[in-house]
Amino acid sequence: MQQILSPMRRAVQDYKMISDGDRIFVGLSGGKDSVLLLAALAAYRRFSPQRFELAAITVDMGFKDTPISEDDPLSLYCREIGVERHILKTDIAEIVFEARQEPNPCSLCAKFRRGALNSEIIRLGGGKLALGHNADDVAETALMSLLYEGRFSCFTPTAYMDKSGVELIRPFIYIEECDIIGAVNRLGLPVVKNPCPANHATKREYMKELIKRLNTEIPSAKQRIMGAVFHPERANLWQKPE
Repeated sequence: MQQILSPMRRAVQDYKMISDGDRIFVGLSGGKDSVLLLAALAAYRRFSPQRFELAAITVDMGFKDTPISEDDPLSLYCREIGVERHILKTDIAEIVFEARQEPNPCSLCAKFRRGALNSEIIRLGGGKLALGHNADDVAETALMSLLYEGRFSCFTPTAYMDKSGVELIRPFIYIEECDIIGAVNRLGLPVVKNPCPANHATKREYMKELIKRLNTEIPSAKQRIMGAVFHPERANLWQKPE
């Protein structure tokens, strides 16, 4: 766990993600990133210089034949580490895949899930939303933005959402996916299979495979893309002529 806690603590401190008295809600999808984030924050709160409360919220997307139970392995794990888990039932899957039949559902689905998480946090009295985006997600997002949007852009380590008043934090931005997979396996964490029919068939998955191919020819490609997000000369780009 130390291999995870050290870079997570650095990210938390670099971007002042946690303050005394915070209520932090992990967006617990059941995937490897969110489960390990919950485990890491639960361990971190034992020695963190800031005192904070920790809870988890799982958005039940409403996929048929995949009900989320209060007694499933993830709920049992939450009780084991002393974290309250809130399960929010929605009909997002029906809206995205049946009613609207979105050909590229990821963006809309993410928007709905984020809205559901924010609403639940407000209902519970407010707090911060912690998401498990990792260093690979940083590289994939930057490259995806460049190739599909024609701009160099990426999500931020923290973000304040004006409409909801919820602050978003991403404590795993310094941690690579391979280290997350290794930690999840070593710790035997209860990862849940993603029931989404679009899983592994998205633009982000294509970016992941593209970066892997780039790394075979340019071994430092992924690190250079991630580093470009932090590079002090990243704003040294052209100004559009008037």
